[in-house]
Amino acid sequence: MRPFLIILSLLIVSAVSAAPLRPNLIFILSDDLGQGDLGCYGNTNIQTPNLDRMAREGTRFTQAYCGTPICAPSRTVLMTGLHTGHTPVRGNREVQPEGQHPLPAETVTVAEILKGAGYATAAVGKWGMGMFDTTGSPLKQGFDHFFGYNCQRHAHSYFPTYLYRDDQRFELPGNDGKNQRGTYAQNLIADAALKFVRENKDRPLFLYYPVTLPHGKHEIDDLGIFADKPWPQEQKAYAAQVTRLDRDVGRLLDLLKELGLDDKTLVMFSGDNGHIPQSLPLLPGNGPKLRGTKATMYEGGLRQASIARWPGQIPAGRVSDEPWAFWDFLPTAAELAGATLPQGFQPDGLSLVSFLKGGPSPQRDYFYWELHQGTTRPTPLSAVRFGQWKALRESPAAPIELYDLDTDSAEANNLAAQHPEVVAKAEALMKEAHRDDPNWKVRTAAVPPAKKKP
Repeated sequence: MRPFLIILSLLIVSAVSAAPLRPNLIFILSDDLGQGDLGCYGNTNIQTPNLDRMAREGTRFTQAYCGTPICAPSRTVLMTGLHTGHTPVRGNREVQPEGQHPLPAETVTVAEILKGAGYATAAVGKWGMGMFDTTGSPLKQGFDHFFGYNCQRHAHSYFPTYLYRDDQRFELPGNDGKNQRGTYAQNLIADAALKFVRENKDRPLFLYYPVTLPHGKHEIDDLGIFADKPWPQEQKAYAAQVTRLDRDVGRLLDLLKELGLDDKTLVMFSGDNGHIPQSLPLLPGNGPKLRGTKATMYEGGLRQASIARWPGQIPAGRVSDEPWAFWDFLPTAAELAGATLPQGFQPDGLSLVSFLKGGPSPQRDYFYWELHQGTTRPTPLSAVRFGQWKALRESPAAPIELYDLDTDSAEANNLAAQHPEVVAKAEALMKEAHRDDPNWKVRTAAVPPAKKKP
């Protein structure tokens, strides 16, 4: 071989070895799943063998935080890398006749970043961040392909009369939207997710897989192993929903192995917020030590069941108590893809690449959440975590509650009166983290006057 060809070959080999790994990225998001619903988190009533296996083959997190404790803003945080003091969607706001408050056109999403880096991108499941005729359409926010429900309200039915393939509505014959018969939507959604992976197996891919299970209504086409349990129907249906979710995760993991993509794919799994136990006392959903549920700023509303698996890269069998949050996913994905962030865009999150591979979690000043919800009380709810401390308030007029998470993960002992200096710091951080948005105005509530002594 000529000398210059030898040198050229060495340069090519060196360039390839120095190139980023660029794994496939799959984020599975479960709707209203409680941390305590999975076997690997201690549940003995619901069977989740595939997620339990995923935990054994990867890392299970005990302090993974969602974006905020309800659907649309939590998903917006995941997509944008911004916490809810900065995101363009900070509450569930319905748009008639179908859809939710849309992401603005200028929004930077993880899908846009990955698509720009050469990834095939798809969202399969539930969107909830803008209908197709708005700026929030998934097809205008970086996704090549969409399949499932666009509107969260529409997604309340597991036997809907129609779904969407990209922006085209298609009917489901035999479904009347009222009775639990006909086509179970999750069957089609799971098949669509597998189809996308098969069709893009030869290039880097990003699959955002926001599954509707086990969000209520608790509908299922087959109660399976729970049919004969001496439980109320709602409990049996809920358990069957979680096990169906687990089965579909297993199908996806099996496909990755079949296609030889196991070692090339980071799969992350999480719930989107805590669930509402309602009449499900046999099936504890937020763990025995966590206070609060969906739509609250307590740990039961914010901490999620979360697992990451990437054979050969993520330590198997690891259980981490170190915290991270949804807004960390975008910078993590960008680093793994070797992608450059748009000029002027600064995510709130930090890359988890080193942490996922076994290192410590990235150091930061604080975590922050806010939630604009409803019209009957002042908004927003807000919470901040810094070090051992977690502070929260239920409205601008409410006093700040303070908890030491190192010794009180149940948030049972409010220490605000004992540590006024920590409360003052928490209030300052809440102000620092919040950026005003005309679509999500903070209404100031008058503090009720003190009652006069008789």
